[in-house]
Amino acid sequence: MKTLIILALATATPAIAAGDPAVGARLFLQCRACHTQGDRNGIGPNLSGIVGAKAAQRSGYTYSPALIASGLTWTPENLDKFLTKPGVLVPGNKMTFPGIATQKGRDDVIAYLATLKAK
Repeated sequence: MKTLIILALATATPAIAAGDPAVGARLFLQCRACHTQGDRNGIGPNLSGIVGAKAAQRSGYTYSPALIASGLTWTPENLDKFLTKPGVLVPGNKMTFPGIATQKGRDDVIAYLATLKAK
């Protein structure tokens, strides 16, 4: 039983474990044109506490009907899919960003997002 628990924990968040949050913080600078961290929303929603959160739940931000209907939880795996090509995972969402082309870049950004705790 202990082996199963350890194995489950070891495989639960591969994108976070693989990424470098310091590199992700630098990559996130391009995201800041729309996204914030902390208390307020910007053009896009505040991303503090986003890893593990249900999609389209930030108060004070108007989400697209597509994202609201998606039922997603922002697991590292779903964030990876979304950041690859946002319009493929959730067609009709409001994010105009085309995506992050490299797996390493996505892993780094996801690792950084995991450091942004909800307030």
